[in-house]
Order: sequence, then C-alpha cells, then structure tokens
Amino acid sequence: MFDYSNESIDRIEKTKKLKEAWVIPYANCFPNKQDIDFIKQNSNTAKTIEELQELWAKSIYKTAWRMLNFKSHWKLAFAKIMDQTWIIQICFIKDKVLFNTWKKVVESILIENEEKSAYKIAEKFLNTWDYIWVSWELFNTKHWELTIFVTEFQILSKALRPLPEKFHWLKDEETIYRQRYLDMISNEESYNRFVLRSKFIKVLRDFYYENNFFEVETPVLWNAASWAAAAPFITHHNDFDEEFFLRISPETYLKRITVWRFEKVVEFTRNFRNEWSDPSHIQEFSAIEHYSLWWNYKDNIDFTEKMFDYIFKNITEFKKEVMVKDKLWVEKLVNFQTPWQRIDYVKWVFDACWIDVSKYKIWDEEKLKKDIKDAWVSFEWMDKMLVPTLIDYLYKKVLRPSIVWPAFVYNYPKTMQPLARTSDENQEIVEQFQVVINWWEVIKAYSELVDPIIQKENFDAQSSAKKMWDEEATSPDDDFVLAMEYGMAPQSGWWMWIERVFSLLTWQDNLRDVVLFPLMKSIKNEEKIKD
Repeated sequence: MFDYSNESIDRIEKTKKLKEAWVIPYANCFPNKQDIDFIKQNSNTAKTIEELQELWAKSIYKTAWRMLNFKSHWKLAFAKIMDQTWIIQICFIKDKVLFNTWKKVVESILIENEEKSAYKIAEKFLNTWDYIWVSWELFNTKHWELTIFVTEFQILSKALRPLPEKFHWLKDEETIYRQRYLDMISNEESYNRFVLRSKFIKVLRDFYYENNFFEVETPVLWNAASWAAAAPFITHHNDFDEEFFLRISPETYLKRITVWRFEKVVEFTRNFRNEWSDPSHIQEFSAIEHYSLWWNYKDNIDFTEKMFDYIFKNITEFKKEVMVKDKLWVEKLVNFQTPWQRIDYVKWVFDACWIDVSKYKIWDEEKLKKDIKDAWVSFEWMDKMLVPTLIDYLYKKVLRPSIVWPAFVYNYPKTMQPLARTSDENQEIVEQFQVVINWWEVIKAYSELVDPIIQKENFDAQSSAKKMWDEEATSPDDDFVLAMEYGMAPQSGWWMWIERVFSLLTWQDNLRDVVLFPLMKSIKNEEKIKD
C-alpha cells in the first residue's frame, strides 16, 4: 500500500539493525518525564563550558521528546529536542555519553560484527523526528545558548518517515485535514488553536459546574430520528435486525432525565446530520445541550449573555471584536459586547418580504410556495419542501443575511418546531430563539413543550410530512411521549454548536480548521501514501 523513499528505506534498515543488536527501538513507557519548560525554569543552574569540562558531572534530570536538526562535528554532535512546552539544544560529546539499550547502559554495542560507541550510535542511528530520552547536565555554550549536555540517551521510538519536503509551508488542504499531525508540526498557529480549543471546553464545563448543572451522557444510537429540520444517518443493528439512527441531538433523552429530580442537566455531545458540506456545515460535530427546570426561553437569553461574559473573562486569548466573513465571504466587524440585539422572527421576515409565516399550517405548502414566488424569492429544492422547511429557507434567504452582530432571533412559527412550547399570547408562535452572528447560526433554545397530547399531535403531523418526501421532517418518538405522560416540569432547553462559536472567536472561515480530524472521503484504492 505504501511507497517509501530512499531515506525511509534507510531508516527501516537502521531500525532492523538495532533490533538485531538486541536494542529495543520502541519503548513501552518513559516514567517521570520532566518538561523542557522545567529546564528553562532552572537555567540559573547551568554551568559554563569550562565548569562542565572540569567536572563532567552527571545529573539525575531526564527529559524526552522528538529530536530535531541533528548535526555532528567530529567529536561533537548537536541537535534540538522539543516537547509541548519548549524547545532546547542538546549536545553529545564523544567518549562522554552512554547508550541505554533498555536492557542495559553501555559505552558501545556490537552491530553487524562492528563495535560501535554510544556516540557513533547517536551519530549514525538517530534521525530527525525520532523520540529519545536524555539524562543531562545543563550548561551555556560560548554563544550563551542554554544547552543540555547528554550523559545518557535511549531511543523511545524510531520515525520511519521524514517530514514531507517543504513541510514548513504545508498548504495543501487535503493533507492538512487528513494528516493533522503534519499540519501541527509545520504550523505553530494550528497547534496553538487546538490547545486553545481544549481550554475553551474546560472553561465551558467550569461555567456549568458553577451554575449547578449535572453533566450526563445519552445514547448515540436512536430508534427514531426525533428532531426537526435535519436528515439523519441510518445504520443497521445486526443483532436486533433493526434500523437505528445516529443522533441529531440528545434533546428528547435529556428531557427524559428531568422527569425525576434532575433539575439542571447538560451534555457535551457529538451529533450527526446527513446534510451538505460547506465551510459552515460538517456532518459530525460537537455541541453543548442543557435543560433547566423552571426556566423559559427568556431565562436562557440571560444565561447566554452571562456565559459569553464568563468566556471572555476567563480566556484572554479571545477578543470581543473579531472579523467574520459572511456567506458571500465579505468580512465584517462583529462585537460580542453584551447585551445583544433582540429580533422578532415573524415581524422581521414580514418586513423583508411581506409574508406572515405564522399563518401557514403544516399542509399549506402550495400556498406558501406561491406566496414566496410572488415575492420574487426562490431557493434550490423548494418544490420538494413542506411548510417547516420552506419557512426555514425563506428566513435564511431574506432575514439572516442582514444580521451581523450577535442577535437573539425569537418568536418562531409554530410549524417550525414540534418540541417547543406555544406562546400563551399567540397560539401560532413558539417560544424559541436562535443566536445569529453574521449569518452563522450558533445557538438555539426554547421553552419546552411538556404537554404530551400536543406533543403527540405534532409528531403525527411531522410524520405525515416525512411521508410526503420532506426528508428533514422529524420522526415520532413514542417512548419520549410516554415519559412526558408521567409528568414533565416546565423547563427551557438550550443548544450551542461548539465548532461554529470557536471558529468565530478564533477568526477561522472553515469549521474543518477547528476540528482535529474532519470527516473526509476515503483515499482511492489506486492512490498511495508517499513521503
């Protein structure tokens, strides 16, 4: 399957020779590693080169990571090692270094019937990007570069492939996404972005714990694809001989949990939606979803602003003013300073195209299609859509592009959301909001529907819509309705797409740039991986 360059073949041969000499080139562990940053903090203990030559002391300190830029000069060899904290120069001196084979520490070993010193092993058998550990004494060179004098070393893992030529300028998008490890080696910004993503998730978890939420987990495989306006992935369960769906959202399971005693629940979840691919859409993504008893959607508006204030307070790398590209790739300034704008969905769509989307029932698709066309609006596949999807695409066409700074879009038509609570003031409206930022939809929340009779009616209507070829219509979930019939307290749910928010806060245009390994098409059988 693989093609190897001459250099890779040479590395494979070296590894084979080491094994034949009873050297273990792939260690099972390395305990008690000290970070290179720890060395930096102890730079005041570094000797001068004269002191080093006089004492040749051996230190108990050990560190390990990849070796870079190995160069030998007769009795001296220099390289650099780098870990997740720092990079530092190391020095091998002939007759002053020992080699650890894993089984024993030696001054030399026999390789192919030739005695090779520890220094010669370092010079001839180490390659750039090998993992090694070194025992060391710290000194400053004559040019005052902090350097590790290597007293002993061991190979932890041989690298059989060198980095691709010109890897420092890795630009090919396909390679970046398929081989993220190469991208992070060549691009410090990319590495730092994923470090920051980890910090972002931690801060979000801290926020939830400080607000007394219980973190829970719910199933990924479902019997029903119960969520609105998204097509599911379908898989077959061999043992049950039944089709299952990868979850679109953990919503109905999280609400089941609230039936007894859990008043605030949150899940950091992976969701799956079988839809198109573009810079703002990926089929597998991370989200946060929570439910709080006794709240309505207005409480979640306040909670959202409180969350973002907390994020900016605790992550100084994020700035409240960022440049965000819209769907036409026009860059605009976005300011996250709270409070954010409130936009009435029905009113603003009406103002944009003179269509009152709250008036259409689930079977009014032909009338709505005509009214949309009469308003000189069109979008792809509209002839195959039913009312909920038509309204959603109409909004995306006439209203969403006008929203730049973070805004709460609220008061959605009842037909749009079968799991949301109908407004007491207007029975054609549900108590829902979305946060929109320069056409990016990043957060959705609503007051929850907890009436099982109405819930079943809504599911039945959506099920009929699915039979009429609206693949994004939701499926019924009888088990969820059953749980609701035992009594479900008033509550509000909230959902945030992690990659979209993180992309905006780090000025990224493509969600794949904040996902370590985004989903890719398989490599063609005839293609081969090359150095």
